[in-house]
Amino acid sequence: MHPRRPDGFDGLGYRGGSRDEQGFGGGGAFPARSFSSGSDLSHWVTTPPDIPGSRNLHWGEKSPLYGGPAVSTPLEGPAEEPFPSGGGAVPGQSSEQLNRFAGFGIGLASLFTENVLAHPCIVLRRQCQVNYHAQNYHLTPFTVINIMYSFNKTQGPRALWKGMGSTFIVQGVTLGAEGIISEFTPLPREISHKWNPKQIGEHLLLKALTYMVAMPFYSASLIETVQSEIIRDNTGILECIKEGIGRVIGMGVPHSKRLLPLLSLIFPTVLHGVLHYIISSIIQKFVLLILKRKTYNSYLAESTSPVQSMLDAYFPELIANFAASLCSDVILYPLETVLHRLHIQGTRTIIDNTDLGYEVLPINTQYEGMRDCINTIRQEEGALGFYKGFGAVIIQYTLHAAVLQITKIIYSTLLQNSI
Repeated sequence: MHPRRPDGFDGLGYRGGSRDEQGFGGGGAFPARSFSSGSDLSHWVTTPPDIPGSRNLHWGEKSPLYGGPAVSTPLEGPAEEPFPSGGGAVPGQSSEQLNRFAGFGIGLASLFTENVLAHPCIVLRRQCQVNYHAQNYHLTPFTVINIMYSFNKTQGPRALWKGMGSTFIVQGVTLGAEGIISEFTPLPREISHKWNPKQIGEHLLLKALTYMVAMPFYSASLIETVQSEIIRDNTGILECIKEGIGRVIGMGVPHSKRLLPLLSLIFPTVLHGVLHYIISSIIQKFVLLILKRKTYNSYLAESTSPVQSMLDAYFPELIANFAASLCSDVILYPLETVLHRLHIQGTRTIIDNTDLGYEVLPINTQYEGMRDCINTIRQEEGALGFYKGFGAVIIQYTLHAAVLQITKIIYSTLLQNSI
């Protein structure tokens, strides 16, 4: 129940960027501009029609065309040429446009991989986590690929893409709740570079309140992703919101008496979300610091090519986000297994048999809480029971790394052809 991708600031530091630079009035990215001369104004004022007497033109003269050389007068001296003559492209304009489009494409490819392409891995990973019957733990990617093929063969492609719309709804609810809470409370969404323990505590409190608000919708989304396609109804995309609200007010689909109340789910949900955020923030800042220092040393040694300089503008942050998400998912995987079992208990959910690839199984757990769930898993399934479905995580991040590498190769090729 965390955004797949970590925030830019990450809570424990400050990225820097445009706010550290002097803005409007002190140089830097947006230097203050003085319009004391006519040449400065020529960049901003459009050319008026040629009305005799309006611009002190002599008879027969015309205003210079946009993009053409200006006419000089003896008093004004040689005229400036703010734009190249002939209406051609500004030098470097094509590479700048390529840089912008490439940056957008790289970010879009990473976002697509995290939320769409990796969704089958998330579905199977969650099904393995809540399946306490399973004898095959699927700790390696080889068994995961085999069971994915079986599900696709018996139930069709929809079996691996179910619940994808609800995951986007949960992310939207999370972002919206965080924005609303921060607007009506003094809790900061970001922490300045001059942070203090109180500011960090308030920021983490905001995250905790956000996870509490999104918790019922996360529970509904979890049910949609693990429910077997064999007995699944064709629910709409807004079913997640309906089920989440029904879980809060006690209405909607009837549940069994084993259903845990939302109050007992607050602590494990908030604990997992906040720890995931903290670990992601620390890893991201650490990796980004190493990559930036490496880039800076290469720049001092004058060994950086133009292509590599442009790559360094986008890929360090993507690599840092990738490493942060990977480390936090691996470290908190046992806690996520416990969290998912507590959320799914008592919801009358029927899941697929992850041992055979066909048939269905009911969820009949009777955990009394987080501690009882941990002890039961350790006694009945062993320590590896907390890592059921871990092979799906390996496939997910291998796929993500491959997409990043392919995107980097394509971007490098485009840059080399444009330079």
